[in-house]
Amino acid sequence: MKILVTGGAGFIGSHTVVELQNAGYDVVVVDNLCNSSEKSLERVAAITGKRVPFYKADILDRDAMNKIFDKEAVDAVIHFAGLKAVGESTQKPWEYYENNVAGTLTLVDVMRKHGVKNIIFSSSSTVYGDPQTIPITEDCPKGVCTNPYGWTKSMLEQILMDIQKADNEWNVILLRYFNPIGAHPSGTIGENPNGIPNNLMPYITQVAVGKLKELGVFGDDYDTPDGTGVRDYIHVVDLAIGHVKALQKIEEKAGLKIYNLGTGVGYSVLDIVKNFEEATGVKIPYVIKPRRAGDIAMNYSDATKAKEELGWVAQYGIKEMCADSWRWQKNNPNGYEE
Repeated sequence: MKILVTGGAGFIGSHTVVELQNAGYDVVVVDNLCNSSEKSLERVAAITGKRVPFYKADILDRDAMNKIFDKEAVDAVIHFAGLKAVGESTQKPWEYYENNVAGTLTLVDVMRKHGVKNIIFSSSSTVYGDPQTIPITEDCPKGVCTNPYGWTKSMLEQILMDIQKADNEWNVILLRYFNPIGAHPSGTIGENPNGIPNNLMPYITQVAVGKLKELGVFGDDYDTPDGTGVRDYIHVVDLAIGHVKALQKIEEKAGLKIYNLGTGVGYSVLDIVKNFEEATGVKIPYVIKPRRAGDIAMNYSDATKAKEELGWVAQYGIKEMCADSWRWQKNNPNGYEE
């Protein structure tokens, strides 16, 4: 099978390309490089020993997408491309809706016109809003999202469900990720955010490597064991393997399926700091700051359904996530920049 990976030069995309190639799939990547680097794909090729055909294009660009689908005999799409910073989405809602929603509508239209009706969509646990029950199962009702980024994921889930319902030739798998961290064990690909990181782990590693003075911890008065936000952190390699398992499900003509991808264990911000220090021997100075708009207290998964239906279970623990994140950052203090 030939798989088109949108956003394939990004953090989760690049790791997924590695696992897809290792599993024997032909992979083609499209990415506009607005928050990623083509170097990641050179590194992927070095890891797998296989070239990664790459198109620099935007999913909003219908002509460019048509050309790619005309040229490549794509069987399925794994759709990562999208803007993904929660805080930024509250400042730039129009850009998030335009890029994520309109971009996906263009992509899906080009897909169906080329007879490609298999898609795995990169969704998020943010669609649960402030969850009614914890741990969160797939049956947990979708909530009121707390930011435009979350709404784009929630809306796109609905759009893809409606498309599948109207035309049952479509196979749609919605993967709701919890919090991906870590990096490939080779230390050659990892998370490479532009500017100040929005996510906890790259922020910690940039403090560890001396690029940032201290970690800002947003809020220590949540209703959690130590007052800091609790999240379900998952190793990016585990997450990538989840996409390979989902693709195998699509080959069985899955129809519509929804899966949480998480470890089922919640760690607070300070737990992560402590585990990082223990895994690496590097001290992380931190300062408590006010809560951040759009954040919730606690969010972790019940991933039983993925285990039962996909045969997928997260393999890596928190220490490995921390050690792998640090290896990547230490080897690449400036990410993919020389």
